[in-house]
Amino acid sequence: MPVTTEVRVRYAETDQMGIVYYANYLVWFEIGRVELLRSLGLAYSQLEKEHQCILPVAEASCRYRSPARYDDRILIETRPALLRGSLLKFAYRILRWTAEVEEPALLAEGETTHIVCDDQLNKKPLPEKYSAALRAMMTESKPTTG
Repeated sequence: MPVTTEVRVRYAETDQMGIVYYANYLVWFEIGRVELLRSLGLAYSQLEKEHQCILPVAEASCRYRSPARYDDRILIETRPALLRGSLLKFAYRILRWTAEVEEPALLAEGETTHIVCDDQLNKKPLPEKYSAALRAMMTESKPTTG
């Protein structure tokens, strides 16, 4: 199940056409990642300070489906998609939610791929408490058959 974080579009996030500037979706992805870890009782800051791990983005993709505008209520759905060695991937969906509609409208979806590194950018494993929590979350979200 994804972790959902709500934000409201700020005027500064829009362009001259009144539409959210495309790069802000990547900022929202980061908000989603931080809040996903927080929801698991983990902190991005602790990962850096206590474990000397950073998660640089190696790849990012975003498919834009519909524009977001100033003052829209945005839902950021984030879930871990892959954890293999030092490779970590997150998947995102950005939705607009209004009280007038039953289902939020899909605005964008994407992924970011990260390499777990030390401060010298040498690969290293994700600390066990982080990897165990993310793996458990990925297992929960897999559909069961039977």
